[in-house]
Amino acid sequence: MADGTSRGWTGRRRSRVGARANALYIAPIPLLFTAFGQGPAGLALDLAAFFTLMGAAWMTREGLRAEDAYAAREAARRPALPRKLLGAGLTGLGLALAGLPVLGGAIILAILGVALHVAAFGIDPLRNKHPEGAPAWQSERVTAAVDEAEAHLAEMRAAIARTGDRPLLARVDRFADTARALFRRVERDPRDLPQARRWLGVYLLGARDAARKYAELSQEQDNGPARSEFVALLDDLEDGFARRSEAMLLDDRSDLDIEIDVLRERLAREGVGTGTKGN
Repeated sequence: MADGTSRGWTGRRRSRVGARANALYIAPIPLLFTAFGQGPAGLALDLAAFFTLMGAAWMTREGLRAEDAYAAREAARRPALPRKLLGAGLTGLGLALAGLPVLGGAIILAILGVALHVAAFGIDPLRNKHPEGAPAWQSERVTAAVDEAEAHLAEMRAAIARTGDRPLLARVDRFADTARALFRRVERDPRDLPQARRWLGVYLLGARDAARKYAELSQEQDNGPARSEFVALLDDLEDGFARRSEAMLLDDRSDLDIEIDVLRERLAREGVGTGTKGN
């Protein structure tokens, strides 16, 4: 159990979604108390400000999650929707609504809100990320394949989450960590994609379908045998993903040894010694 637990945290990064993002949900609450002590116009403005700021908090949180996913990958597309920038804009708008009907104060609050939001949370990634030295077209193929694989993992986890079986969900998460090690391997060297394509596609698709089927069977009273079979499938797949990653690493080491041997032979033909000094 200790090994499995520690392995589940391999390669994890500290999430950017923390107390600062959660505080954005708390900050607008006072507007609910002030809203109902005013006339119709003040009530409408404070409620509009409240809901706008809550929307800004949600948008910012989703932007931070998207940035986490972007940072964890070696090759990734920039977020299609700049959620953090939209969160900053909504924060400014919400504060402006809270500052009305005083126009000058509303403008100042809007500018301060946007500036402080950007200072606290930054902006969204603006460029696609490619491994150094890899052609853009090759990285795009890898990114598409990994996006599809991540979607299978997400659907697989969602299916098991519906069962309410926390130990099994933790087991699925550990399998996902092992699978993602292969993802990162392919992202670092897109030339490995042909060897890994079946693992990223067919096998994960089968695992997703198995998870959905088990989730349906788990509604029945006696699901012990089905659970055991599903866990055995996870064990086999996890072992296969780990072996595939190791095989790719060994292949790269073999390629390096071949390159070194070829270089030594070439230097020897040119009459250049390859021995180290002092030997």
